[in-house]
Amino acid sequence: MPRMKSRRSAMKRIKISAKGKLLRKKALHSHILTKKTRKRKRSLRKETVVSKADRKKIRHFLLQ
Repeated sequence: MPRMKSRRSAMKRIKISAKGKLLRKKALHSHILTKKTRKRKRSLRKETVVSKADRKKIRHFLLQ
């Protein structure tokens, strides 16, 4: 039986931190930036932790 492959799309989008947290980029930072405030755009640059509800599903995608 062949080995299970991890989902490459998830691998490209999500990093695992040293403590095991799943980090992702924030949405809404690709276009229509003129109407967003500087503060909002600055906060969209940063990475954030994946929500608790999605953690199990995403970990399964990464570590198949």
